[in-house]
Amino acid sequence: QVQLVESGGGSVQPGGSLRLSCAASRFPQGYYGIAWFRQAPGKEREGVACIVRHDGYITYADSVKGRFTISLDNAANTVYLQMDSLNPDDTAVYYCAMREYSGMLLRAKEFQHWGQGTQVTVSS
Repeated sequence: QVQLVESGGGSVQPGGSLRLSCAASRFPQGYYGIAWFRQAPGKEREGVACIVRHDGYITYADSVKGRFTISLDNAANTVYLQMDSLNPDDTAVYYCAMREYSGMLLRAKEFQHWGQGTQVTVSS
């Protein structure tokens, strides 16, 4: 079983930045990709960004393009999410997730391993 532990959440003012980290107990050999999701109160879980291991392909949700950056450090078993120009709509619990197969990269049901989440609050 893979354990994923997120950190780096907190409270920030609009326009500010945060960097989330997700440390994995291990990266299974041949795993396909790793992603960040978020869930705001009363809303469905939303895919934010995903990176594919074998070729580094990255996809973002339209709502975060140009503001968020996902990156992967395979040596450290860690994935990051740099979040800039934050606004109140970004307030949510952010989750790290890992998938073992190809498919729709931001579809939550296709991910097999999940972290517990970290809260991000954007407010003045």
